[in-house]
Amino acid sequence: MAILAVDNVSKRFGGLVAVDSVSFSVAEGEILGIIGPNGAGKTTLFGLISGFMPPSAGDVKFDGASIVGVAPHLLVRRGLSRSFQIVQTFADMSTLDVVTTAALVRRPLLEAIDYAGHVLARVGLQGKEHLTPKQLSLQDKKLLEVAKCVATDPRLVLLDEVMAGLTLAETEAPLAVIRELNAQGVTIVMIEHVMPVIMRLAQRMIVLNFGAKIAEGTPQEIVENKAVVDAYFGDHVDA
Repeated sequence: MAILAVDNVSKRFGGLVAVDSVSFSVAEGEILGIIGPNGAGKTTLFGLISGFMPPSAGDVKFDGASIVGVAPHLLVRRGLSRSFQIVQTFADMSTLDVVTTAALVRRPLLEAIDYAGHVLARVGLQGKEHLTPKQLSLQDKKLLEVAKCVATDPRLVLLDEVMAGLTLAETEAPLAVIRELNAQGVTIVMIEHVMPVIMRLAQRMIVLNFGAKIAEGTPQEIVENKAVVDAYFGDHVDA
């Protein structure tokens, strides 16, 4: 059964069509990758799924029920959580307090504090509970972004470029966390530009270009798809 179904979703900003009649579904337990050139509409699509903006047309269903118009915090309580391309956090709070705040979605305060410590250790931030996010390295900030999602006990997580800005060596830690999270039954939909990472993680991928879905398939099928090659490099490049 599909845990997420996106049905002909569009988003218009005046005359600009940021997302153009996009449809896809995600099976429970799957890792789906979303790729596309800058400006392809990927983050806007995440905003539509996660309730941060309404679609101009189409429907989004989570666990079989339409979630169009449902506020983001209510979606988190239902089990749909997301990270942000630009790290969103409370800069002057400790990492423990940041993750505790996320854990309060489902737990009373003392239990949330204890669980937040467990989550920080789970993502590799043990020993850094009392540092503020601005004291963390970029890699650790990315792990903290994932930790906030984990602390809400999600069924589905939307990850928006959690590897951006990291070296390939630095991607190994978040990659391992995402794999463990998925192994425990959490469905993952992730936007990513770091192709070596998404090729290793995703079981299936979709490609957006100018707001429209231009390809869908296994990672190998995607890299061999001429429309995808043309979108990234121009149609003068031989596939």
